Formats: sequence, C-alpha cells, structure tokens
Amino acid sequence: MGLLSEGLTQVVIPLAAVVGLGFALLQWFLVSRVKVSGGHGERNGYKDKLIGDEEEGVNSLEVTNKCAEIQHAISIGATSFLFTQYRYLSIFVGVFSTIIFLFLGSVKGFSTKSEACTYNTGNMCKPALANAFFSTVAFLLGAFTSVLSGFLGMKIATYANARTTLEARRGVGKAFITAFRSGAVMGFLLAANGLLVLYITINLFKLYYGDDWEGLYESITGYGLGGSSMALFGRVGGGIYTKAADVGADLVGKVERNIPEDDPRNPAVIADNVGDNVGDIAGMGSDLFGSYAESSCAALFVASISSFGIGHDYTAMSYPLIISSMGIVVCLVTTLFATDLFEIRKVSEIEPALKRQLLISTIFMTAGIAAVTFVSLPSEFTLFSFGTNKAVKNWYLFFCVSIGLWAGLVIGYTTEYYTSNAYSPVQDVADSCRTGAATNVIFGLALGYKSVIIPVFAIAFAIYVSFSLAAMYGIAVAALGMLSTISTGLAIDAYGPISDNAGGIAEMAGMSHKIRERTDALDAAGNTTAAIGKGFAIGSAALVSLALFGAYVSRAGIETVDVLTPKVFIGLIVGAMLPYWFSAMTMKSVGSAALKMVEEVRRQFNTIPGLMEGTAKPDYATCVKISTDASLREMIPPGALVMLTPLVAGTFFGVETLAGILAGSLVSGVQIAISASNTGGAWDNAKKYIEAGGSEHAKSLGPKGSEPHKAAVIGDTIGDPLKDTSGPSLNILIKLMAVESLVFAPFFAAHGGLLFKWL
Repeated sequence: MGLLSEGLTQVVIPLAAVVGLGFALLQWFLVSRVKVSGGHGERNGYKDKLIGDEEEGVNSLEVTNKCAEIQHAISIGATSFLFTQYRYLSIFVGVFSTIIFLFLGSVKGFSTKSEACTYNTGNMCKPALANAFFSTVAFLLGAFTSVLSGFLGMKIATYANARTTLEARRGVGKAFITAFRSGAVMGFLLAANGLLVLYITINLFKLYYGDDWEGLYESITGYGLGGSSMALFGRVGGGIYTKAADVGADLVGKVERNIPEDDPRNPAVIADNVGDNVGDIAGMGSDLFGSYAESSCAALFVASISSFGIGHDYTAMSYPLIISSMGIVVCLVTTLFATDLFEIRKVSEIEPALKRQLLISTIFMTAGIAAVTFVSLPSEFTLFSFGTNKAVKNWYLFFCVSIGLWAGLVIGYTTEYYTSNAYSPVQDVADSCRTGAATNVIFGLALGYKSVIIPVFAIAFAIYVSFSLAAMYGIAVAALGMLSTISTGLAIDAYGPISDNAGGIAEMAGMSHKIRERTDALDAAGNTTAAIGKGFAIGSAALVSLALFGAYVSRAGIETVDVLTPKVFIGLIVGAMLPYWFSAMTMKSVGSAALKMVEEVRRQFNTIPGLMEGTAKPDYATCVKISTDASLREMIPPGALVMLTPLVAGTFFGVETLAGILAGSLVSGVQIAISASNTGGAWDNAKKYIEAGGSEHAKSLGPKGSEPHKAAVIGDTIGDPLKDTSGPSLNILIKLMAVESLVFAPFFAAHGGLLFKWL
C-alpha cells in the first residue's frame, strides 16, 4: 500500500476540484470589475480618471458604449449558434446511447445473471446488461460535461473580449492580464469540472458494482466516448463556422476592397468574431476535455485489470485522478506568475510571459508527480500487459508521467519555433511573398511538413520509454502527464481568441491606432500560443489513442496484432486513408461555405448604397446565418464517418481488422494534423509580420495593401481551414475511433467479423 490512505484520497481529489472551481470564480470576479457600460462620473469602472492613455478627441463614453454594443452582438451570435448545435447533438446523443445499450446488452443476450470475471479469474462479476446500462449513463455524463465545458468557455470569452479592449487604453500590461485571467477561468473550470464529474461518477457506480472493479472501470470508458463525440461535432461545426466567415471577410474585404481586417463596413465581420468563440474556444474546450477524460479512462481501465484492481487498492487505482488534482494546484501557482508576480510593460514581453507559463508549470509539475507517485503507489506491484503480468516499481511510473509532461513541452516549443514570427521559419515564409502567392504556398507547405519531425520523435521516445517501463499503463499515464497542466495550457490557448476579438472590437469601435497596435500585439502572441495548444492536443491525442488501442486489444482478447495477416493489413491501409478522407470533407465544407459567404459580402458591397463610405450599415445577420446553416449541415458527414467506421469495421470485419484501422489512422493522422496546424499558423503569422512592420525586413515587404501583403493574405486564407478545421479535428478522429472501439469491444469480440464468418 502507498502512504496515502483511502479516506484521505476520497478527500484530496474533490478538494482539488473545488479549489480549481473557486480559483476560476475568483479570476472571473477580477475580470468583471472592468465595467463595459458607461457609468456616471466613473470611467471604466474605476473612480480615478485614466491618465495619459485616454484617447484624444474620442468621447470615452461613446467608445465604451460602442464596445458594449459589439460585444453584445458577438455574444448573442455565439450563444444562438451553440444552442442550435446542441439541439442537433441531443438527437445524436439519444440515438447513439440507444446503440451503446443495445450492442453491449446483446453480448450475453440481455441476461441479468452474474458471470465469471474476464481477468480476475475465479470471481463472479456483474452481468453484461449492467455494463451496457452504466456505459450508456457514463456516455451521457461525458457528453454533458463536454458540452458544458465548451459552453462556459464561450460565455467567458464573449464576456471578456470587450473588457480586454477597454483595458488596452490603460496599457498593454492591463489588457494582457484581463485576457489571460479570462483564459484561466476557462482552464480551471474545465479541469476541475472534468475531474469532479469523473470522481462522482466512479463513486456512484461503485454503489452498484461493489467489489467488481473490472466491470466498474470498463463502464466508465463511456465517459471518454461521450466527451470526445461531442468534441468532434463542436470542433468540426465550430471550425467550419469560423473559417467560412474568416475566409469570406478576408478575400472580399482585404484583397478586393482594401479595407482593414475587422472593419465595421465588412458584412462578415460579426460572423468572423462569433466564429473565434464557437470554434477556437468552445471547440477547443470540448476537445481537451475529451483528451483528458479518455486518458483517465484508459489508465483506470488498465489499472482495474492489474494488481491495483484485483487487490482493491483504492488509492493506487486513483493515481490518474490524483495526478490531475496535483495539476490543478500546480497550475494555480503558475497562473499567479503571469497575473500577479511579473508585470508586462512592453509589447515584446507578451510572448515570453506566455512561454514562461509552460516552462514553470512543467518544472513544478515534475516535482508534484514525484510526490504523488511516492505517496499513492505501493513500492512494487504488477501491471497487466497483453495476457501477462509485468512487475513494476513505483518510480517507473514517475518517469512515465514525467516523460509525457516533458514531451508535451518539447512539442509546444517546437510548434512555437515554427509558427512564431520571431524566428526564421516564419520570416522565410514572409520573405517568399515578394514573388507572389505561389511561392508563399510552397514555402508554407514545406514548413508544415518539416515541423512534424521533432514532435514525432518526441512522441516516439515517450512511447518507447513508458511502454518499456510500465506496458500500456505507462503510455496512458504519459498521456495524462502531457495533459496534467491542462489548466495552464487552456488558459494560454483561450487567451488567443479573446485577444483576437478584442482587436476586432477596437477596430469596429473606431479606437485610435495606438490601441489597435496593442491589441494586434496581444493577438500575434495569441496566434502562436493557439498553435502551441493545438500541438499539445495532437501530441496527447497520439498517446491517448495508443493507450486506448492497448486497452481495446486486451478487452477484445486479441493475442497479437500481426501486420502480415491480410485481415490486419487491409485495416492498416484503410485506417491510414481515413484522415485524408476526413480532411477532404472538412476542407471542402469550409470552401463551399466560404464561397457562399464571399458572394454575399460582394452582393452587399455592390447593392447597399453608402456601405463603402461608412454611411450605411451592412446586414451582419445574413452572414451569421450563412455560417450557422453551413456548419450545422456540413458537420454531419465527417462526424458520421468517424462514428460509423469502428462500428462497421468491428461488426463486419472483426476485431483484428479494426485493430489495423486504429493503428493506421493513428500513424497517418498525427502527421497530417501537426503539419496542417503549423502550416496554417505560419501563414497567419507571416501576414501579421508584414502588417506589423516591426523590423527593416518586414517594412521592406509592407505596408498593408502592398503586393507581398496581398500574397501573404492569400496564404493566410488557405491556411485558415488547415489550422482551424481539419488539423484540430484530426486529433479527435484518432482518439474517438479508439475509445469507441474500446467501449464496443465486448460486442465485437462476441459477435463481430460477420463477413469473414460467411466467407
């Protein structure tokens, strides 16, 4: 037994979650002190006058009210889109939970008799029907928590965007703190929520399962499936929404009409800003919640069929949850470094401050992991490894989790190197715009492919070491290590879209050039951190899905996955094709939605008199409607592809072919996802590099509206669906197929492979 008693474990986990929620509410309270409506005699909610940074000749009250009005429009657009999306998703959840219940219930013909355990031989376990029922309940809980995470994130972001704009009048440091605090609200809410719901679910299920831990943790895997299936639709739907608006706004506004980004005359501008919230915030929130839920479920499932589960050592069994609890505490301390301990005075300090967050949280977390490992795990134990039991010492697991954590940092920093305009890769891409859009596209694609090399080696290293030390459990906890600092990761990630919106609001409210420069600087740093966030999501997805793959192979009773058997090989080659099919669907969806958007924006510029002069208002609502309709219609085919593949493959071709499909999709999906995200991020920042004109080199390519700038805008527009729709959705494809296969494994093992049985 470890040093931590069961009673103490039962206190520590919910306590950490409650602390996380409390900290999120505190940050939210601090952000809410910035007032958006103009008060009497007060300015910006502070009694003192704003000195020095007040804008000359602009009525402060008028600007504040304008900001409030724009913020309201963005908030309403985002809320109504998400509610419409959730209406569609509730139908899906209803249908899919029925499928889970029927498939799993039919494994033993809906019998209610207890049966012999699969792993803990000689003992009796609860019936398969119970597993079907509880897996369905866990699926519903996971789906609900995922939707809640996305929705709350969106609410906070739309609450904070105008507040960041108004704070930018007091200096770049104040605006940074507002945006970062709002991101932290989302990060801590999500981490604490995910942990608390999972903890409560396990304890409630225990009332029924009692000593049958094998059945208990097998049914908990439904939680991960619910989380990820919602994330898939959130990511794809939100991604199509945001990019249709973005591409439409950029192509007509910036390239054809030569008006600045986020100009209030552009009809697609509100849709574009709404899109940042539903795609980058709500989608990202659900996505990282899904990763977190699945890595916890994979680790718990493998542990439940090892000596922890068979010996009923509750504290050791809860090791994944205790790591997450530690993560919340570590991230809380890390956040204070950005908001309270260091002050940002210059624009050049923004990006280092965000990078420092990653480094500080990783260093503190390494110490935290050591502490957790030595108090919660016995000094020696055995872990299930494909039919055999592997003897493991507790310090092995310290290395597994730490390697996942540090591999995440390596992926984050590599991504930053390839997508930040402070380094040569992006500057080379910007330089290639001299000769037009074609060379820009060639350089950008090459950069994306090249940026895959180091992350893949980092993932490979993490897999090799953690598997050698602790079999599949090692890989599951390595994924958990990468996600242990999820609160900080999400805070950095949500900071990006909030700053992006803040810049849009500043432009639309007609604020001075100085303010717009500040929000642009926040936004450029946000672009890089968003790319880092995507890097983390993809890296953790690779580890999570490998852990789930291992759990699936164990559960389906496959001895070895032999690549040389035709059943497995056809699965491999088809699986490797799936990410391409999926990307084709999402890219085309963005393209066709953007086409409609471009036509609508052109139509308004051509038919509304006085629009270009700024005397007439554009019709924002039609553009919002185009984006909404397109995304809801277009998210269904890619979603169906991912959800149906495991069901069809497992039922008709059997467990071995499905194992091949999972391996193939994992191997090719990771590469495409990393290259797509980084190519898009690099094109975006190359454009920002030219626009900012920060160096002599950048000035020689600018200013806005020059030929190199137009080439950069075209590159950025091509990169939009890559970095915000296809790339980030692919990591969900990899994880979701693996977790779905694990949940349905008992059915596939009992009744799968119909085609090969007939042949």
